[in-house]
Amino acid sequence: MSGKANNTYDAIVVGTGISGGWAAKELTEKGLKTLVLERGRMVKHIEDYPTMNKDPWDFPHGDVITKEARERQPKQSRTGYTTKASNRHFFVDDIDHPYNEDKQFDWCRGYHVGGRSLMWGRQSYRLTNFDFEANSKEGIAVDWPIRYEDLAPWYAYVEKHAGISGENLGLPHFPDGEYLKPMELTCVEDHLKNSIANKYDDRVLTIGRTAHLTEGEKPGAGRINCQFRNRCMRGCPFGAYFSSQSSTLPMAEATGNMTLRPNSIVHQVVYDPETKKASGVHVIDAETKEEITFHAKVIFLCASAVASTSILMQSQSRYFPNGMGNASGELGHNIMDHHFQVGAYGEFDGFEDKYYTGRRPNGIYIPRFRNIGGSTDQKDFVRGYGYQGGGGRGSWTENVKEMAYGPAFKEAMLTPGGWTMGLNGFGEVLPYHENRMYLNYDKKDQWGLPTVTFDAEIRENELAMRKDMQTQAVEMLEEAGFKNVRGYDNPYHLGLGIHEMGTARMGRDPKTSVLNKHNQLHEVPNVFVTDGACMTSAGNVNPSLTYMALTARAVDFAVSELKKNNL
Repeated sequence: MSGKANNTYDAIVVGTGISGGWAAKELTEKGLKTLVLERGRMVKHIEDYPTMNKDPWDFPHGDVITKEARERQPKQSRTGYTTKASNRHFFVDDIDHPYNEDKQFDWCRGYHVGGRSLMWGRQSYRLTNFDFEANSKEGIAVDWPIRYEDLAPWYAYVEKHAGISGENLGLPHFPDGEYLKPMELTCVEDHLKNSIANKYDDRVLTIGRTAHLTEGEKPGAGRINCQFRNRCMRGCPFGAYFSSQSSTLPMAEATGNMTLRPNSIVHQVVYDPETKKASGVHVIDAETKEEITFHAKVIFLCASAVASTSILMQSQSRYFPNGMGNASGELGHNIMDHHFQVGAYGEFDGFEDKYYTGRRPNGIYIPRFRNIGGSTDQKDFVRGYGYQGGGGRGSWTENVKEMAYGPAFKEAMLTPGGWTMGLNGFGEVLPYHENRMYLNYDKKDQWGLPTVTFDAEIRENELAMRKDMQTQAVEMLEEAGFKNVRGYDNPYHLGLGIHEMGTARMGRDPKTSVLNKHNQLHEVPNVFVTDGACMTSAGNVNPSLTYMALTARAVDFAVSELKKNNL
């Protein structure tokens, strides 16, 4: 009994990334003794950012991945930017952490405290009612069980805490938020902005809405303004961008209610048939391989879309023969991402007397302008896309990290000193039931756990959308007077956007979804999933802000239910 007592908490949070950090902060601040479990190693703020102040010449081969490193990270290095010498230590070793592909899937992972909150792109946008209503209106997949109005106050809540810089535009399809002062456009970006405003009545260019402090301070570990170094993926010693390390985890720690345990691989949620609730989780110590069980009244799975769903899949019993919460059969299906690597770039003659200072860790954004009513509706595809990108003297791809690679983009390094501008489309991927992940019990990892296999691809709707994404990018640049404009459509596979979603979707009907409107498992009410797994559709904007809002909202509900003895 004493062993169980020592391993018993009010709440358990699995994962320490964006969602897990928020769950930890909210649960502990509401008074719950909370165990936070992370499968990877400890990473301490500032102390464990070994390359945060290094310059390219401080690396033996410059800031590029070596042949030897690529042999250890053949899949992690497919992006071309996640495994530079300066940040490859934050991405997993593919040999030590294998997965399988029926179809190529570029799964980028960070197994450490803080997860991908240390390396994320930081673009922070709200979904809209166009997104929450689309499935229902178009008869695709299932309806979201919530609407924009349900999440709007929670968006505001997390924005005020995280610190999002940007500008409000008053567009119904691009909701305003609680923003710090926006970063500045370069002169060539401002030129394109004015051209678009003059030539189009359905689109606008703005600076990206990004989780960087541009004024004031925010609570956490001494968070101060962005220093415009653009070394964010190495870990920010200023806490200028939002991460679990700089914000939510130190705040949870300050309550005295958090117990953080790294090197703890959760592989199963334990079910109590008498209470019809979960009683805890089974954990393997990553270093000793010791098996431990921890107990709690409420469990938040925030390990990422693939990892949280893998845990539920492994939580098999005679009560859940196909995985916990999988009566609908939808667990692992409907996997989504955002498709990109398509757009245009060009050169601009002029502004030779102008330049800019600093390395702005942000680019421009053109919000969705397709399929939002009237003349914007398209016959060839549903949903829409936005553009990220930027303009400067040098490679425009520096503004969009996902684009900073590939032989085609060596051409973007044009005449030294010349101004270039690039637009890179980010489009919605529909929730196809056929797109799935599943577990392979014949191929196990070093801890004896099954490995993940991906069987997913983009389909006709995305391919039709990509044609328009390229065409419109070329047109906007040419209309603005750019020279040598070149469209592109590079090879893309799911996962490359690093926005895995949908594997344990929310819905109204337990027969067709895994989670309800509060992110609870339909079948096990004290288990919540608030990471990308819960997404019912993808929208076309970066999803992390939505994970934050959903997590804060779900914790508020869970604690209320606990007080009512309903959980």
